[in-house]
Amino acid sequence: MGDKLKHQKWSRWIWVLVIIILIGIGGFYGHKVYRESHPKLLTNTQIKSNLGVHLSNKLISEQDNLEKNYSQAEKDSKYTTDNMFVKTNPYKTSPLTALAIFHTDEAAKVSYTVVGKSSGTSITNSTNKNTKKHRINVVGLYANTANKVEFTITYKDGRVEKKTVEMQTQPLPKALADVNINVKMADKKQMAIGQNGLTVFTRTTKEPFAIDADGQIRWFSTEYNQHIFKTLKNGHLLILRKQDNSKLVYNDLVETNYLGKIYRNYQFSNKTSSTENLKAKNKSDGETTAIHHDVIELPNGNLLATVSDGSKFIEDTMVEINRKTGKVARVIDFKRIFPMDTYAQYDATKRSDGKVDWLHQNAINYDKKDNSIIISSRHQDLIMKFNYKTMQPVWILSGRDKTDWPKKWQKHVLSYAKGTTINGGQHDARVIAGSQKDGQETISFYDNNYAVSYGDKKTSGKYSAGRELKIDLKTMTAKEVRSYGQALGEANFTDRIGSNRQLDNGNSLIDFGYLNAKNGDASNIIEVTRDGYQVFNVELSNLQSKGYVYRSYRINIS
Repeated sequence: MGDKLKHQKWSRWIWVLVIIILIGIGGFYGHKVYRESHPKLLTNTQIKSNLGVHLSNKLISEQDNLEKNYSQAEKDSKYTTDNMFVKTNPYKTSPLTALAIFHTDEAAKVSYTVVGKSSGTSITNSTNKNTKKHRINVVGLYANTANKVEFTITYKDGRVEKKTVEMQTQPLPKALADVNINVKMADKKQMAIGQNGLTVFTRTTKEPFAIDADGQIRWFSTEYNQHIFKTLKNGHLLILRKQDNSKLVYNDLVETNYLGKIYRNYQFSNKTSSTENLKAKNKSDGETTAIHHDVIELPNGNLLATVSDGSKFIEDTMVEINRKTGKVARVIDFKRIFPMDTYAQYDATKRSDGKVDWLHQNAINYDKKDNSIIISSRHQDLIMKFNYKTMQPVWILSGRDKTDWPKKWQKHVLSYAKGTTINGGQHDARVIAGSQKDGQETISFYDNNYAVSYGDKKTSGKYSAGRELKIDLKTMTAKEVRSYGQALGEANFTDRIGSNRQLDNGNSLIDFGYLNAKNGDASNIIEVTRDGYQVFNVELSNLQSKGYVYRSYRINIS
């Protein structure tokens, strides 16, 4: 009897111990699940520290000796219209450009024309200032050519002097010479090229370059560029580049010009990734850094950039960078704006480095009409407009069910009008300037039509298109008003990258950037009229590893 009681007593203690262990295990895993579903977010101070953004003088200092020579030439009166100082590739990174310096006895304005090899391919630029000292940036030379550059000097008294100068250039580097440029269509009279328009390609990596209507390369940089290539209000360029093409990451956001002169260099310390993660990231996802897809110039002159914050969540943060100091003036962490389940429970895509790319913000556009920004999220199949001051939604374009959004956001969710397909994995979203009227506005974007989370799975993969949708804020609807690409079918389907830009004459320039889904070794850029007629069609192939065209621009190059 005693043994039996003793056995029962031990049995009870064993069960108590088992229950305690089970509770402990349950508590541990429950806490783990809770932590994973309620991740601790970085503070703004931590994000700023991880990014380490600062102004650097290194690249500017490297150009000091060159700039001293050119400044000295400006002071030297021996350089005249009959004896110009001419230096091709003046800053060692832009071989199809030149710097021309000379003096005139009387104040004058100067224009130049790089004589084209066929009609519609000459490049003409002019200065608007009457002066006696002239420093002319010549852009648009042909490679391996004794270029004829015609200068027209117009004096204040009406006299006109003309001079022709020969400018010899070197052959293209092999990597660019090997790119196959096949112009299938070029109606120069209907293309938006004007007197100096070139089609510029910024790539996922490798050298950016520009071609004329004949497909001739008329500008390129020897510095590798990734994604970001913007024209600023002062006419300068903003590009993301490396200090060394052999390095893995892009840490330099530089304000420069087409000749390669650098004015500012915003450098990132790249604390956002460990060396191991950088290697994994480069192996699986291409060359990258803290700053990634887009940067825009705000009305106050500051820069708004898409960045990764240094946590396991990537490409879901923006920072406003003070243009003059290089310091981060504002941090916008979309994890603090979107519902927690949107990022904490995201599983639509996987990465080999363990990072969570739930938003994948690939575009920013500022709308001065109402002080708002438009973002494009590839991995949420989402285009969204926010009030920039408050970061509260203005409208939401998404295939996600309206009831799945927070109640306070549901009134901002747009309905797709009949005949308007749901966007998927889109890029380059923007409000078309001047389209805002009576509570309506038109947006343009490149619709990859690749359903990642909430896109249209029925049509996904069948085509990609440049699209325009009219947003009606009174009825909260989005209606398609223009689209080009569906008829091209799977041949022009691209599951990633691409752009769609409305040009000055109303045409659209559409970049089908990642053709041949297995390796993306070709890009097709098409300019179409409002009626959908092709006026320019060029296919680029043999673009090198990850050298496909991320975005294409038509730029009045100067």
